[in-house]
Amino acid sequence: MGRSEKLIKKVLRYPSSTRPLVWVVEVNGKRAVVKDYRLNGFFYRNIVGRFLIWREKKAYMRLRGVEGVPYYYGSYNGLTLLTEEVQGKPIEEIEKRMNIHDDFFVKFDRLVDTIHKRGVAHCDLKRAGNVIMGNDGNPYIIDWSSAIFESEFRFFPLNFIYRRFILDDLNGVTKYRLRHNPERVSPTRMRIYTYRSPLERLVRKVRDHLRDLLKRLA
Repeated sequence: MGRSEKLIKKVLRYPSSTRPLVWVVEVNGKRAVVKDYRLNGFFYRNIVGRFLIWREKKAYMRLRGVEGVPYYYGSYNGLTLLTEEVQGKPIEEIEKRMNIHDDFFVKFDRLVDTIHKRGVAHCDLKRAGNVIMGNDGNPYIIDWSSAIFESEFRFFPLNFIYRRFILDDLNGVTKYRLRHNPERVSPTRMRIYTYRSPLERLVRKVRDHLRDLLKRLA
């Protein structure tokens, strides 16, 4: 058995034609999650895989030091990405067993606000698998492959699309809060969650096409 095989603790997701292998490895006594495109087809791994690793690395570097974002350990050959393994459970598993206290969503809101202040939008917070409740009870956000950056969307009309993604991140928090503590959703956040102006509907269509493209690539 090779050295790398001894390091593998468990496979979180097996690879497909358009999905990387995701596994857990122990590095210097610390467990890390590895996103690995090396088993994908030649063209996919060297075009799409390298692009997505570069994008996700950029997000982690931009968010370095933010509590609630896994620590970025590094990448290898442009095809693998190593990040801290968050000790906890996806919120979709937690909410099946218990009602989530509003303190969690207060912290979740603060985390999302901090991320936005760093000029990053996650773009996929409504997918519950991307939100972890840590063993410490705090929120963590994983999988930054679909993230976009304010610096890349600062000019008209892309700035409107970026703002729409920012609102989508906020709506991700609101979505979970409505399930567990609807009385704590403010009127302002409820309006953001439900109201769509004609311009917003147009931007949403563009945004949805962009998000679908990012998801297919990821």
